[in-house]
Amino acid sequence: MRPVGFSTGALAYADFRRGLAMCCNKPVQAIELSALRQNELIPLLEALDTLDLARFTHIAIHAPSQFDPEWEAALGARLRDETWRGWPIVLHPDALYDLSLWREMGSAVCIENMDKRKPIGRSARELESVFKHLPDAKFCFDIGHARQFDPTMTEAYLILRDFGHRLSQVHVSEVNTRSKHDPLSYASIIAFQEVAHLIPSDVPLILETPVSEDEMEMEIAKVQESLPLDRIMVAW
Repeated sequence: MRPVGFSTGALAYADFRRGLAMCCNKPVQAIELSALRQNELIPLLEALDTLDLARFTHIAIHAPSQFDPEWEAALGARLRDETWRGWPIVLHPDALYDLSLWREMGSAVCIENMDKRKPIGRSARELESVFKHLPDAKFCFDIGHARQFDPTMTEAYLILRDFGHRLSQVHVSEVNTRSKHDPLSYASIIAFQEVAHLIPSDVPLILETPVSEDEMEMEIAKVQESLPLDRIMVAW
């Protein structure tokens, strides 16, 4: 069974401690500590050593999805100080201004593919230009973004074909027409199954579905149905 967990930001808006607490006594092995807004990052980083994360086999940090350009150097320096932990640092490519700052962080950087609102990072071709500047970066595949951008799942296939060797984790949710994350529907489950065989069994699934604590296990079951292991796995 693939390692599964949640984004703290999906469970509890701007409250990583509450999101972590909701994962207690749940069958989760992975966690993404979310700081999607600029003012959330420093409090999260300053709290890292006080958090009980021992139960998780996979931990990631999601950096702000947008930030002031003049703050980029300070942001990069602060995140660089955390790379010793070996955790992926998820970044939105459209938020980056000076790619040389992030290239220095090597494989700690984990680039996420984007939804249809964004100007870059949505397709395999657009991601290729990003990874050209960040040759050592890892990849966070957002399957909901890929399906929203191309409901046929062709682009999802191309993205995984070209960048599966970089894959560090997968974001899972249904992304609606307003680019908001929703719980999985039957249609999204069927669509995700089309590319499940391209995702290695050891790659963690991070749920970004906004569910209550009582709904978490039901949503985990839906995600496991959408990305089952009873397919031939691809060796990258």
